[in-house]
Amino acid sequence: MAADGAIDRGTLPTERINAASADIDTMSSREIAGVMNAEDASVAAAVRGELDAVAKLIDLAVGRFRRGGRLFYVGAGTSGRLGVLDASECPPTFGTHPEMVQGIIAGGPAALVRSSAGKEDIAADGARALDERGATAGDIVVGIAACGLTPFVHGALDRAAEIGAATALVTCNDDLRDLPGVDVVVAIPVGPEVIAGSTRMKAGTATKMVLNMITTGAMIRLGKVFGNLMVDLSARSAKLRDRAVRIFKAVTDAGDDEAWTWIEKAGGRLKIAIVMRQCGLTSEQAEQRLAECNGLLKHALDR
Repeated sequence: MAADGAIDRGTLPTERINAASADIDTMSSREIAGVMNAEDASVAAAVRGELDAVAKLIDLAVGRFRRGGRLFYVGAGTSGRLGVLDASECPPTFGTHPEMVQGIIAGGPAALVRSSAGKEDIAADGARALDERGATAGDIVVGIAACGLTPFVHGALDRAAEIGAATALVTCNDDLRDLPGVDVVVAIPVGPEVIAGSTRMKAGTATKMVLNMITTGAMIRLGKVFGNLMVDLSARSAKLRDRAVRIFKAVTDAGDDEAWTWIEKAGGRLKIAIVMRQCGLTSEQAEQRLAECNGLLKHALDR
């Protein structure tokens, strides 16, 4: 699985020269924007071709989550930042514990705001980063690498395989579709970038779309969404309090004041508040009923 340092990177899909933007340095600002927009328009179709693989990855993550496992995103540069971003959005959106989905970036937190070139080339650091998070066989490790060869990422995937964790790779190098030793490969053929090798562009957009699908799909399957409403949020800010009240009203027939009263009784936990009000239960009883229904609000209300 380890990346081959002798490979001619000029042959990689993410490094090739894009004929559509060959003269971009002579274009007006409007023409530049037009070329970029036209290239971006192809990204959704490229992702669509990988939906079967994405679905397998969602199922794999759901299985690990249901047994108490965690999801680790591992990447460098743009890929690493996108992983950290997706992980950081799970607690406010789905009410998850911060450890449930974690992002690991080569170079550590400082690399989120400043390039850490060179850190991505150390495979041992990727393995060490997983060790430091206490990764176990019950977890899933998702490597993110536009080129598919980043040593830091492969070091982490190798370590994950060693300990028996589930593994996946999200890449824009479709030559790696059948990569041995990895449970699921999502290989998105976005083609060459507008600026050759600048994978923060189409590759970054495609990666963001796929990561959204992984965590959102898994959280839906885990019952953290009712209809298309994020009922597992915790009302910890003005925006989230307002959203919680609106969702409570959409699910029940309560008014604003009554909605907030129930949410306060539930300690800001929206799903608990809904079950309390609709089923005439205490906070503890509502929590127990949801646990018996695997967190599925629809099942809890049907009972």
